[in-house]
Amino acid sequence: MTTNGNDKPLKKVCIICAKANLEDVYASLVLANGAVMEGIEAKLFFTFFGLDAITKKQMHKLHTATVGNPGMRMPGGLPFPTLLGMIPGVEAGVSAMMRSQMDKLDIPGVEEFLQMITAGGGEIYACKLAMDMFKLTREDLHEEVSGVLTVGDFYAMCGGENTQIIFT
Repeated sequence: MTTNGNDKPLKKVCIICAKANLEDVYASLVLANGAVMEGIEAKLFFTFFGLDAITKKQMHKLHTATVGNPGMRMPGGLPFPTLLGMIPGVEAGVSAMMRSQMDKLDIPGVEEFLQMITAGGGEIYACKLAMDMFKLTREDLHEEVSGVLTVGDFYAMCGGENTQIIFT
């Protein structure tokens, strides 16, 4: 049984994604999809650079962060030197390797994840402030996006007992 730490069943998760790197976007998508598969209400809110995950022009161009990523490891487990990430083509190569590993595990693409989440009853929202800041319109967003909300509107949707807010 999934609980929110107080031994009561978790009823709702509200996930906020503010970064556009593969690892953060996929963390949000996996968490939301897992929730809907478990019968938990899931709402995703994409803000700032996280909007790239739901923007038609950017959603297929997500990269793995190679500079300043303390979790990056080289083959054999050695830490990935940050300076290597600044060399042209390294980030693209690391991102291609990451995508290759995900393909081998049959992990869905961003677009397929969005469809799976909404088909399971999950809801996907874009941040109005970030949309205005980046001069994006509703037409720039993937069809699975339920709407554009303020932070206050999103938090109001996330109210209620046995709700968990997750920031990735």
